[in-house]
Amino acid sequence: MKVILLQDVKALGKRGDIKEVADGYARNFLLNKKVALEATPQNLKNLAHDQKKQAEKAAAELAEAKRLAKIIADTVVEIKVKAGEGGRLFGSVTNKEVAEAISAKVGVEIDKRKVEVKTAIKGIGEAEALVKLHSEVHQKVNLRIVAAN
Repeated sequence: MKVILLQDVKALGKRGDIKEVADGYARNFLLNKKVALEATPQNLKNLAHDQKKQAEKAAAELAEAKRLAKIIADTVVEIKVKAGEGGRLFGSVTNKEVAEAISAKVGVEIDKRKVEVKTAIKGIGEAEALVKLHSEVHQKVNLRIVAAN
């Protein structure tokens, strides 16, 4: 019997796959647990429609991420922090502070877990961070660390 998987099934396949399985396995386990649907022409048509919608949504998300990457690449984000003598900071600039500064500058919410600061920023001056906007789109951000008065 052919079935369409609604969830990932270990040793069988991933969500959306069409698999040929034994009738008993399909009826007693997969269909009973609502892990799969029988591969009828209507269900196959619905699957194709859903996959098309998901592909369109993924393409739109990628396009938005690329648009944001261009905006971020052209901007220099300024972060004001408390500093002591000689330009040394009290602590260091965190991912959260960088994400908040980028969000304020660009106008789009950036999650702090998507920001990566390679080396700790402990002084006033120029620095770089990496923002992961999408699984395929990563953008470097130029930071300017200045002392708050």
